[in-house]
Amino acid sequence: MTMISISDLTFAYEGSSDNVFEHVSFHMDTEWRLGFTGRNGRGKTTFLRLLLESGKAPGKRALEYTGAISSPVEFEYFPYRTERPEQFTSELAEEILPGCTEPGAIWRLFRELSLLEVKEEVLYRPFATLSHGERTKVLLALLFLKESRFLLIDEPANHLDSHAREILGNYLQKKSGFILVSHDRRLLDACIDHVLAVNKTGIEIQKGNFSSWWENKKRQDEFEMAENERLKADISRLKESARQARDWADQVEATKIGHKNLDDPKVEKSINRRAYIGEKSRRMQMRRKNLERRRERAIDEKSRLLKNLEETEALKLFPLAYRAERLVCFRDTDIFYGDSQVISGLNLEINRGDRIALCGRNGCGKSSILKLLLQRQEGAVVPHEASDTAGAGTKGDEAGLRQMSGGQAVMSCCGELYLGSGLIVSYVPQDAGALAGSLNSLAEERGLDRKLLNLLLRKMGFSREQLEKDMAAYSEGQKKKVLLAASLASRAHLYIWDEPMNYIDVLSRIQLEELILAYQPTLLFVEHDREFCERIATRQINL
Repeated sequence: MTMISISDLTFAYEGSSDNVFEHVSFHMDTEWRLGFTGRNGRGKTTFLRLLLESGKAPGKRALEYTGAISSPVEFEYFPYRTERPEQFTSELAEEILPGCTEPGAIWRLFRELSLLEVKEEVLYRPFATLSHGERTKVLLALLFLKESRFLLIDEPANHLDSHAREILGNYLQKKSGFILVSHDRRLLDACIDHVLAVNKTGIEIQKGNFSSWWENKKRQDEFEMAENERLKADISRLKESARQARDWADQVEATKIGHKNLDDPKVEKSINRRAYIGEKSRRMQMRRKNLERRRERAIDEKSRLLKNLEETEALKLFPLAYRAERLVCFRDTDIFYGDSQVISGLNLEINRGDRIALCGRNGCGKSSILKLLLQRQEGAVVPHEASDTAGAGTKGDEAGLRQMSGGQAVMSCCGELYLGSGLIVSYVPQDAGALAGSLNSLAEERGLDRKLLNLLLRKMGFSREQLEKDMAAYSEGQKKKVLLAASLASRAHLYIWDEPMNYIDVLSRIQLEELILAYQPTLLFVEHDREFCERIATRQINL
């Protein structure tokens, strides 16, 4: 058994008054398959970066920490950063693993690619032309071929369709020696044997998959919440006892020379009773102090007990009720980018209260459907409107009117697309990377109630300090939460979400599932997290 040891690790970013990790110590076996989970912004990616920096001498690290990280193996980080994405994939392979494409060794790379269902021909294409899924699989195959390495795999499933995630889970299940950062519950269950969880006050390790860890966590949280109620009652009782003891002690103290005898107010105190009164007062003061100490111990016990309790408050949604039953209707609709057809013969009706998940492999046109609806809803110029009446729909062959603008393919459609008049849509895009500036400016730009936006973000795990930061400094998960909170703070008839769960932690996913089930908004979404889809979708449309 070979162990990676973390001892008394403490780290804070330069200029920050808050430690990301404080006196953290634990051990990991180099053969374990660890799933790494925790709230967004808790430092998962930071921890991986600290592991990478551990091989450098103090003073030469990009991230300086105190404590010790010792490992008998070297760390490799995914995603691998390439400086020349235009190079052929075979050249990148040689850069990562020299000699891997030589005649006597390339069979090993072909074997790994076949396990990931990737064709060998990808090696002879520019890396930039590969899909997200192909890039992920090629890089993982190369990194796992490196010997005596412990892989740090950071969010590999983002932008992968559900089929590709299943392949990835099966592949990782056959490997060993890695940490996998992912919020996809089924992917974690498919391939891990230990869970590494970032709590409020540190890091813990449990044996098992995600589901077993989650059950244990729920039981622990339930126990701690029950203990919380018991301790509150105990503290309240102790406070009352301490108050009474304090009052009695003060009364006894007041019965010294010059005061009436409390036992018999008619009897004046004498000097001979001073010793008796003094002893009685001392005992009462001692009882008072003992009660106060018990109260302080109970408060301390409560604070230590509940330090890792994750309280996820219920979110709120403010959907608008559309006046008609039908909101959107596609009939025999073809969708094009320029002259390229991406959807053929689409028939889809969205009625009030529907929660429709668009499913299918990457590139089948799911996001195109969403973008076409947004283009029409926002009043974008669309060729050949069949009617001047708002919401009457568009018909006819528009293929001849498709055109190119500024080198970009214009989206268009033929067939019929009906969009209800006056329909208000709230949209969450896939990519949140461009978010920057303050939350105040975002709320002002979108006409949102800043207090409501802050409240939603606080319930999704943001601290008060994080609400004041520039959004450019947020993690990818935190940025996505801002977009989701902005959508939830908007009153709309139809919510359109494009891969909303990318980078979102498990606790927040469960919050959102409960929110949607409680308020039942009309929702059209693309999402590859099967657990999320199966819980909330009233219909799944396979493209």
